[in-house]
Amino acid sequence: MGKDVIIACDFNSKEEVINFLSQFKDEKPFVKIGMELFYAAGPDIVKEIKKMGHKIFLDLKLHDIPNTVKKAMKVLSELDVDMCNVHAAGTVAMMEAAIQGLTRADGTRPLLIAVTQLTSTSEERMQKDLLINEPIDKVVMHYAKNAKTAGLDGVVCSPLEAEKVHSVCGKEFVTVTPGVRFADGEVGDQVRVTTPEKAKEIGSDYIVVGRPITQADNPVAAYRRCVAEFVG
Repeated sequence: MGKDVIIACDFNSKEEVINFLSQFKDEKPFVKIGMELFYAAGPDIVKEIKKMGHKIFLDLKLHDIPNTVKKAMKVLSELDVDMCNVHAAGTVAMMEAAIQGLTRADGTRPLLIAVTQLTSTSEERMQKDLLINEPIDKVVMHYAKNAKTAGLDGVVCSPLEAEKVHSVCGKEFVTVTPGVRFADGEVGDQVRVTTPEKAKEIGSDYIVVGRPITQADNPVAAYRRCVAEFVG
């Protein structure tokens, strides 16, 4: 599988994201559309960005009863995104229902991945706030194995966990890793982070990079730096 950099387009309006992506004349980066933009601009923004030639990771992290997730995924399958996700905490049954809903009549579907633990969640927070008393590494691997059992294509995890996920679930099991910052950049509100270069070394398949690119003085240069460090 080829590695790729996904830009987290965490904007709150259509105008902002179109203006941002219009700066890219020679590249068509893979982009992530999350809750903020999707809820602000609606499904049409997905169609518009797709028409511009970008691959899309629709990051809505569905987590509900299996039937509700199945119906929601059926709607999302018509948007022609390339990747979408659910929370692994929703159980194997929910993830299986998600795949059923996402699979179109012709048998095709976007990649479906599951969120294990958010990169803003430390072991201390997980144990204190969620009453999950196992080590965070063990929890992430258990969730990853559940996602594989359900037939998903991979997981969202910290880049620090990507190598172990591959050892537990296989090299073809996709790891999508947020929490990536340049070595000379700010960490922000994420606690389990690494650099693009290190993420490449430890086996991430896709890295998701937001503010280090979107808030850079020169976003195109920052994106190219990221690609150079991660893809080579």
